[in-house]
Amino acid sequence: MERPDLVNINPDVIAYVEYLEARIAALEGKRSRPVAPFEDDRRSETALPQETASTDSLFTLSAAGKLKRTFRHLFSRQHRGGMGIFDLDVDPPDLPVAVQIIPEGASLLLFTNFARVFRLPASRFEAGDVRAKGEELAVRFPLEAGERFVALLQDRATGYVALGSQRGRVRVLRHHLFGEHMRPGTAMFRSDEFGELAAVCWTPGNADLLLLTRRGMGIRFSEKLLNPQGDLGIKLSDGDQLVATLSVDEDSQVFLAGADGRGTLRSMKSFAANKSAGGMGKLAMRTDQLTGGLVVNSADDIFMISRLSKLIRFPVNEVPETDGVVQGVACMQLRADEVAALSIGRGLS
Repeated sequence: MERPDLVNINPDVIAYVEYLEARIAALEGKRSRPVAPFEDDRRSETALPQETASTDSLFTLSAAGKLKRTFRHLFSRQHRGGMGIFDLDVDPPDLPVAVQIIPEGASLLLFTNFARVFRLPASRFEAGDVRAKGEELAVRFPLEAGERFVALLQDRATGYVALGSQRGRVRVLRHHLFGEHMRPGTAMFRSDEFGELAAVCWTPGNADLLLLTRRGMGIRFSEKLLNPQGDLGIKLSDGDQLVATLSVDEDSQVFLAGADGRGTLRSMKSFAANKSAGGMGKLAMRTDQLTGGLVVNSADDIFMISRLSKLIRFPVNEVPETDGVVQGVACMQLRADEVAALSIGRGLS
C-alpha cells in the first residue's frame, strides 16, 4: 500500500503518522538512505542538557507577514536527525521564510523581496506558545502586489548590512540607514534593476562575503571589492539563484543546509577567497537544492524550520566538519516537506 498524500491533513495527524513511521523503521532496522556512523541509535538515547529560562526569543516570520515570538528555552534541544515540533501556525500557500533569535530590548528589521525594510521593537510582540498563530504584519505594513517578506535581522548600532538579490547582485549599506529614524518601507535598492532581494546579513565592513546559490555553488571575496552602488557578486548559471549572503573570515565555520534536511559544516580555511567579485564560484555542497547557510561555532545550536512549520533545535557539534564537497548528514527528518529557513542560538543560558 502506497503512502497517501498528507499535505492537506491536520499537522498533528501528520506528526503522529511520521512518528509511527520512524518507530517502524527503527524496529525493522531499516533506513531510507545510508547515514554516517555518527547517527547510530546509541546517540539518540543520550539526553541533551536543556536550556534554563531565558528572555531571548525566537521570532518566526512567514512570507505573507505572520510574525510569532516564542521564548527560546521553550524549544527543547534534540539530537540532529529528529522530526522536530510544529511551530508557526500558517495556512498554505503561506510558509515560514525566516527564524531569528532576538534578545530582549532589541528591534527587528524585516525585509521584503522588493528590498523594502520595516523596523519594529521586539517588545511590540507578546511571547506566545510554541504552536501559536502569531500576529499579522500586513495590517500594519501593507504589502504591494507580488511583495512578500524574505528575511529578518536584529538591529545593530555598528557595521553594515549586505543585501543580495536573486540575480547574484550585492549592495552593502551602513547601519545608520536602518536606524530608528528610517521611514517604514524604505527601499534599499530597485528590485527591477537588481532583482528581488533574497538574503541579508550583518558585516563589519572589512570581512569577506560568502554568497551561496540554490544549486550549492559559492563564492568568497572581500566586501571592500564592491562598488558602493552595488555590484555583481556571483555569476549564476541558467535557472540558479542566490539563497544566502554571509560575512566570513579565514577562521569561520559555515553550516550549509539542503532542502532535504541534510547539512554539512565547511571550514573557510578550505574555501579560498577570490581576488574579485562576480565569478562563477565553486561547489560548496553537493545538493539538489541548497536552502541556506549560517556562520557558527561549536557551542551554537541550530534552529531549522520546514515549509510545513516543523522546527528542530540541535547542537552544531553533532555535525561533522569537512574540508571537501559532500552531501552532508541527516539533520532533520522530512517527508513531503522541505527545509525553509534556519538560524542559530549562541550556546545555552
